[in-house]
Amino acid sequence: MSQSLQRALTLLVELGEEPKSLDQLATRLGVHKSTVLRLLQTMEADRFVTHDSEHRYRLGTRLFELANRSLEGRDVRTVARPHLAALNADTGQTVHLATYESGEAVYIDKLDATHSVRMYSRIGRPAALHCTAVGKVLVAALPRTQWPAIAAGIEYRPYTDRTIRTPEQYLAELELVAAQGFAEDHEEHESFINCVAVPIHDGTGATVAALSVSVPDMLLDHDQVLGLLPQVRGTAEAISTELGWSPSPDQ
Repeated sequence: MSQSLQRALTLLVELGEEPKSLDQLATRLGVHKSTVLRLLQTMEADRFVTHDSEHRYRLGTRLFELANRSLEGRDVRTVARPHLAALNADTGQTVHLATYESGEAVYIDKLDATHSVRMYSRIGRPAALHCTAVGKVLVAALPRTQWPAIAAGIEYRPYTDRTIRTPEQYLAELELVAAQGFAEDHEEHESFINCVAVPIHDGTGATVAALSVSVPDMLLDHDQVLGLLPQVRGTAEAISTELGWSPSPDQ
């Protein structure tokens, strides 16, 4: 790598931490201020850096434009695929990826379990909002002002004895999911399946997908499926990080 390019990249990294003066940057690079100034002037001409009235330099708007374009071009399914495969291999269980589209939770990827039991779900099919873990996660991530209308519009088909039956029950479930950061399907959609799901975030912090692991109760009981939650969360965090997400200090 050319020396000038290496120095310019170092300057960008330094300014990414906090604004700095010309003296601070020259000290960091170990070169004369005039050398640093020439680099900064070149980058400032293309809006990669800018400086204020006190001659403190900071990152410019061009970098944010490029970063946003890069993140927008990252398809969540493409980014998630290797992480889903790793989770599927580690747990041996069915893994789903779903997004919220036009008022429905839709499966956009699925890796079947390594055992013989196969689930009803298919890529492209909607997931019931009231009794699937991914559906609950995706709706809980929406603004609370939208919850009542969504709850009122659900048919509440009783798939099993455990299926939520009323808008009131559903709204209470959404509050729980939002508070704890994950959702369960405790034999609510299929009588012999337990499932846990967590959100996947993009660079803005928005929930762009839900990731779940589903297990027949003949293999793992409800508590054992909940025991998979750290692995599921770790996978979702790895995907989110690739999409540009960075957790806040209180997360």
